[in-house]
Amino acid sequence: MDGTEGNAGQPGPAERSHRSSVSSVGARAADVLVYLADDTVVPLAVENLPSLSAHELHRAVREVLQLPDIALEAFALWLVSPLLEVQLKPKHQPYKLGRQWPELLLRFTDAPDDDVAMDEPALQFRRNVFFPRRRELQIHDEDVLRLLYEEAKGNVLAARYPCDLEDCEALGALVCRVQLGPYQPGLPAACTLREKLDSFLPAHLCKRGHGLFAALRGRGTKAGTGEQGLLNAYRRVQEVVGEHEASLSTHYRAYLLKCHELPFYGCAFFHGEVDKPAQSFLHRGGRKPVAVAISLEGVHVIDSREKHVLLGLHFQELSWDHTSPEEEESALWLEFDGDNEGTPVNKLLKIYSKQAELMSSLIEYCIELNHTAEPAATQESVSGPTAAPGSLPPPAQRPQLRRQGSVVCSRIQHLSTIDYVEEGQVSPTQPWERCRD
Repeated sequence: MDGTEGNAGQPGPAERSHRSSVSSVGARAADVLVYLADDTVVPLAVENLPSLSAHELHRAVREVLQLPDIALEAFALWLVSPLLEVQLKPKHQPYKLGRQWPELLLRFTDAPDDDVAMDEPALQFRRNVFFPRRRELQIHDEDVLRLLYEEAKGNVLAARYPCDLEDCEALGALVCRVQLGPYQPGLPAACTLREKLDSFLPAHLCKRGHGLFAALRGRGTKAGTGEQGLLNAYRRVQEVVGEHEASLSTHYRAYLLKCHELPFYGCAFFHGEVDKPAQSFLHRGGRKPVAVAISLEGVHVIDSREKHVLLGLHFQELSWDHTSPEEEESALWLEFDGDNEGTPVNKLLKIYSKQAELMSSLIEYCIELNHTAEPAATQESVSGPTAAPGSLPPPAQRPQLRRQGSVVCSRIQHLSTIDYVEEGQVSPTQPWERCRD
């Protein structure tokens, strides 16, 4: 899409409110509202809004919030609504893109005409999808860490970042520490957590049992599984962090480090659908909605309903292409190595989406950035990043161990793929974009 980059897809934080960022427009001046990830509003009075660039608005936000220089790289301006999310380039003019919003919706979403007519984007200041995780580990400014923490927390609570129960409890415990202070034995913490449970855990973990089975399990008198696990993790926060009165920045960093274990942290999300495996000889499987998460780390396909990963690939493990609406139904194609009953095969996954062009462009750009950044990353690994006094050390660089059945593990058996052995036997669109070293 000309004039956009990053993400255009799955509604996330934008779902919380339907809002406009331009409250009034005069001959020269306008009041612009920029939203942070926690829905805090940053009001700006600007001149010549129609010609103002995203870079100029970004600088104005940083000045109001008094953020350090690293915020220029860590954050970007986004245009977001319940229907579409777009990260802006510095040269873009948000006002003009906002005027073109209905055209973008028609091109990149399946929204009904009535929804398109009513939809209005807001400006949001949030994490730059191209900001490397390794750079995030070097941030020590508390205000920057708080903004990153609030955004990550919102994505976890909205289940945009699928997490295992144990991880949800560990992350929720850090939120408890930030919001409630250190755990103190003897205080009615369980009641406090129960009243605000959805502030600490995703909604699907906050549902309590009712009826006969709940009564037999005694849930009327005991905390639910999520509550008790959260309470236990809250008790352990002090032991993990160390000092009794640790600064909030320590807990913000701890939360972000835990989120770094999620392979889709910091991703741009897109809407799509994939074919379900056929359930019988006579019946087709139909399609299931998915979120396609793309970052500098790779591509992940997430089941939108079940909240678990269907496929996760690093860029060196895949090839890709896309078909445009002019050729056939718009789709992103992913090719990767696999096996079929023990025989090594190439697998093709077709992701139906009007945002296939955006996804393909983002994959290509992420690969280019990774190649450009490799020399700097190699040098940094030799010298090591600087650490602030009292901060948590970066995690050891070792292969991650996944729990059996973890939501972040691939479930290729739940996908319908095209398998082939001989090159050219199945070739929906050639040539493939190869990204092997």
